[in-house]
Amino acid sequence: MELHDVWFVLIAVLWTGYFFLEGFDFGVGILTKLLARDRTEKRVLINTIGPVWDGNEVWLLTAGGATFAAFPEWYATLFSGFYLPLLLILVCLIVRGVAFEYRVKRPEENWQRNWETAIFWSSLLPAFLWGVAFGNIVRGVKIDADMEYVGNVWDLLNPYALLGGLVTLTLFTFHGAVFTALKTVGDIRERARALALKVGLVAAAAALVFLMWTQVESGDGESLVALVVAVAALVVALVAVRAGREGWAFALSGVTIVAAVAMLFLSLFPNVMPSSLNEDWSLTVTNASSSPYTLKIMTWCAAVATPIVLLYQGWTYWVFRKRIGTHHIAAEASH
Repeated sequence: MELHDVWFVLIAVLWTGYFFLEGFDFGVGILTKLLARDRTEKRVLINTIGPVWDGNEVWLLTAGGATFAAFPEWYATLFSGFYLPLLLILVCLIVRGVAFEYRVKRPEENWQRNWETAIFWSSLLPAFLWGVAFGNIVRGVKIDADMEYVGNVWDLLNPYALLGGLVTLTLFTFHGAVFTALKTVGDIRERARALALKVGLVAAAAALVFLMWTQVESGDGESLVALVVAVAALVVALVAVRAGREGWAFALSGVTIVAAVAMLFLSLFPNVMPSSLNEDWSLTVTNASSSPYTLKIMTWCAAVATPIVLLYQGWTYWVFRKRIGTHHIAAEASH
């Protein structure tokens, strides 16, 4: 296997890790409007992801940085062609981080309500837009012979990509509801499980259609295996939720995300951005990659840094592993 193939796999792993981890905290952010009944319950939801949400975003920074270094042509075409949706995602992530920190800085109800609304929308929009973006990457976009995107933003809003956005939105919300049930106690835990069942059914239907569409258009035998794993894991996750086995449900919803993202990358390879104008103009792991020397240096750096990052992030989750409930929120902290 060539180094550019290795880095395609590593970038796929980084995006998979990002969607697995950021997926549930996007879902929790969405649930602050859909699940929480009062300010104390919103505080409980935010506290479930409070110690980890910023660490989850490191995976996005690493994925973007790795793409820039390993596949500069891919990075340039992607970020220029998808400029508006990616800018909107970036703004949402900035607002979301500020909202988490500033919400409790003042006691006024309007102040807190406005930041809670910001948390909801800055979680919902990226959850939807990431699906739209990856749907277009897999489907192919208007790339010319100079490796430049020549379409417009409206070309990105096609049925396949919009369905991809619906899949990520519902799947992340399901993932977040299961995580909430896993991390909380009391009435909010029961309502999270009930909501997870409802959202999970919608996610299962949308994911089945989207993944089957992907398989028909660009799949192979390996992507078909990933499709079967994704759908089966989601179905069993729903069964586990109904049985009250939140740990298994969360693990299986994670397997669903991992398998679904793996299927997209398997369908994409050896392309990194197919051209819908001419197959010969597609960006591939070969024509979009950096020099072998650059990839070699990157590989050594990744081999040293990656285990350290995984260890400290795993330690963070271990330290904050206990369930919380409304009784853990001091009266003054819920305002």
